Amino acid sequence: MSAAYAKCFDPSGARYGVPTYPWRLAPEGLCTRRQLRARGLRPGGQPIAAQVMRINRRTGGPRVAFLYREELAKPVRPMTSRKWGALALAMLARRTCPACGLDVGYCIPTSLGMCGQCLSTSDHAA
Repeated sequence: MSAAYAKCFDPSGARYGVPTYPWRLAPEGLCTRRQLRARGLRPGGQPIAAQVMRINRRTGGPRVAFLYREELAKPVRPMTSRKWGALALAMLARRTCPACGLDVGYCIPTSLGMCGQCLSTSDHAA
């Protein structure tokens, strides 16, 4: 058993407070948030059942993903028309250039703060 595997294997929860398993070795019935979402479910307020851990080779620190019980998960709430409208307005704001006021058709990078055409014609291009 490798040292990294030994650090990540604690099914009783004595070391980390919750049962801990190595990456990809969690028992059946436990899912991450992404896995629940792919199945059309959400945690629904349930507590964390366990965690999977992986030791990062570059930094030496652990990466953790929390696991939830699939049988206690609830279905995802459907999007309402107001939520769809708010999302559309937020995306429009991200696509609108503050300099020229046009919808450029892509999300403007926050590092630039304006569309490519305004950036090339401004003094910032120098």
